[in-house]
Amino acid sequence: MLRSLASLSSVLALAACAPMGANPAGPRATAMLQSTAGNSVAGIVRFAQRGDKVLVSGTVTGLRPLALHGFHVHEKGDCSSPDATSAGGHFNPGGQPHGSHTAAAHHAGDLPSLKADDSGVARFAFEADGLSVGGGAGNVVGRALIVHRDPDDYTTQPTGNSGPRLACAVIAAAP
Repeated sequence: MLRSLASLSSVLALAACAPMGANPAGPRATAMLQSTAGNSVAGIVRFAQRGDKVLVSGTVTGLRPLALHGFHVHEKGDCSSPDATSAGGHFNPGGQPHGSHTAAAHHAGDLPSLKADDSGVARFAFEADGLSVGGGAGNVVGRALIVHRDPDDYTTQPTGNSGPRLACAVIAAAP
């Protein structure tokens, strides 16, 4: 009983520190990945604004086991073509060269390659700079999210040499 009261007291104390109605994660968005023609990659990816960074997390299935796969936000929210080329190039509002998402200069849409486990599933969570959810130049809402066949080499301009597009999703604002 005392332990329960102590736990409840801790929760109430933490809640009192947060402003009323505050959402610590800020605006959110979701992408439901669908396979391109001839592929079986699918998944769900979530974006959550956390201050000046965006937390990107999710699960992607149907990948080549134990392989790396390029992963990018693309400029157009259009997955209508069978190979997803309708999504255009990488999202790059700052006009930067392609590079690793941790490099000083990179496309806003340059994300880390996905690493599939031995079952072809990638589970991930990372923070991204240069992106935002719901406003500003880096807004991902209405853009496409693409999973590629090959790993990103982070040097080849402007794409990273990631190969064909295996899955595509239009990123939508979440309630």
